[in-house]
Amino acid sequence: MSNFRIWKLVSLLCVLSLMLGCESKEERIQQTITHTLQEASTAINTLGTALDKKQVRNANLLTEYGKVLSQQKPQLSEIAQIIAQDATSSGTLYQSLLTRYQSLKSPAPNMNSNDIINQAILLKEAASISLFNDALTDPINVLADMSDGKLARVGAVSQRAEQTANGETGVGNQLVGNANYGEWQTNANGTSFWMWYGMYRMLGDIVGDVEYGRWSKHRRYSYYSDYGRHRYTSYKSYKRQTDLAKRTRQSYQRQGKQFTSPYAKKKSVASGLSRSSYTPSAVTRSSYSRTSSYGSVRNSSSRTSRGVSRGK
Repeated sequence: MSNFRIWKLVSLLCVLSLMLGCESKEERIQQTITHTLQEASTAINTLGTALDKKQVRNANLLTEYGKVLSQQKPQLSEIAQIIAQDATSSGTLYQSLLTRYQSLKSPAPNMNSNDIINQAILLKEAASISLFNDALTDPINVLADMSDGKLARVGAVSQRAEQTANGETGVGNQLVGNANYGEWQTNANGTSFWMWYGMYRMLGDIVGDVEYGRWSKHRRYSYYSDYGRHRYTSYKSYKRQTDLAKRTRQSYQRQGKQFTSPYAKKKSVASGLSRSSYTPSAVTRSSYSRTSSYGSVRNSSSRTSRGVSRGK
C-alpha cells in the first residue's frame, strides 16, 4: 500500500473520530437539556398540586390577608383579591413559571444550550415549595402595608421599623421592579418609569409614579429584588433589566452623575425566610458553563422533555 493511500486512510479515520466525538458531546448536551427540563416540569407540577391542596403556608396566609383587608377596607377589596390570587395555581406568580417553561421548549434564537440548561435549573428552583413560599412574602407584605398595621409583615422588618430607619415608605413598593407584575418603560426623554401589567394597573393609583433612577437609589426591601430576582425572572426580562441598568449608568455618566444599581446591596430583612433563599442558585455553583464551548443546539426536537401537564 502506497504512503499516499495510508495517509488518506489515516486522515479519514481522524475525521470520523472527530465526528463521533462531536456527536457524543451534542448528545450529552441534549440529554442534559431533556433531564433539566423534566426536573423543572416535575417541580412545577408538584408546586401546583400543593397550591391546589392548600399545602403552602404563605399561600394560605395570603388568602386570609386578602379577606381581612377586604373587610377592613372595602374600597381596596378588588386589588386585595387580585393580589391574593397568587395564593393559587391560577395566580400570576405560578402562571409565570408555566410560561417560562413553555418558552424553554421553544427557546429564542439567541439562547444557546448553556442558557437553556441554566434557565431550566433556575425554573426548577423557583418552583420548589420552600422558595415559592418565600416569594409570596412580597404580595403578603403589600396587603399588610395597606392594612395600616392591622396585618403583620412576613419575612421582613415591620413597616414602622422601616419607616423609622429610612423614612416614609410607599405602600405597594414590594412589587415595583418585579418582572412578574410590570416592567420599566422608557419615554422619549430617556427617563424610565414603572408600568404595571393589566389587572395590576390599579396599584399605580396607590403607589404613584416610580422613576427608575430614583427607585434604584432609594428602593426598599423586597424578597424579589434582594433574594429572588435571579430565579423569578425570565431570561428575556432579566436581560431587559440588565440593559436598562447599563443604559441608565451611561446616561448618568454623561450628565456627571453617579448611578446606584438597585441590586448593589441587599436591604435589611428580618428572619423567617427558608434556608434555600440564602443559598446561592445551583447555576452560580455548577459547571454547566462548560457546555457553552460546545456551541448552541437550536431547533432540535430532542432538546425538550414532556411538557408540564397542568395546562391552566
